[in-house]
Amino acid sequence: MKKIIDRNYLEIKSLNDLIESSLPELNRSIDLEKINDFQVNKFFYKNVGKKHNWIDRLTWSETDWIKYTSDSKVETYILKVKNDLAGYFELIFHTDLKEIEIAYFGLLEEYHYKKLGAYLLSEAIKKSFLKKNIERVWAHTCSLDHKNALKNYLSRGMKIYKKETVKF
Repeated sequence: MKKIIDRNYLEIKSLNDLIESSLPELNRSIDLEKINDFQVNKFFYKNVGKKHNWIDRLTWSETDWIKYTSDSKVETYILKVKNDLAGYFELIFHTDLKEIEIAYFGLLEEYHYKKLGAYLLSEAIKKSFLKKNIERVWAHTCSLDHKNALKNYLSRGMKIYKKETVKF
């Protein structure tokens, strides 16, 4: 049986349009993954995505992961609470278009409902606009993602610029 999925593409065109979330009352940090360890991306992809039907990368070989994470257009940021891994986001630079795509974004399940998603998205948008010559940050989310995903994007000031319905 096929599922019907609603997909929304969202964008924000200025850091001034960002509606920042309040800071969570947790000892947390967000750092750029500097060593391009594909295992970190693979870990988050599998563990964040397992409840949301993220399947496109499940067939990737180690070589595919290494190629992706070592690409100079890709940056991975890791959210830690205390010293524990809690979430991540991947940014893909499209410098010719002066834009950044928030390619993957999410929290491990035990960190849901702690206001970390709003904080993490605020930081992803801020870090994107602090890059040189960026005029647009965009992402997409779908009805398979966390039930608050779309609300989070909209609450941060992102606007829907395209909608589609797909059969899965």
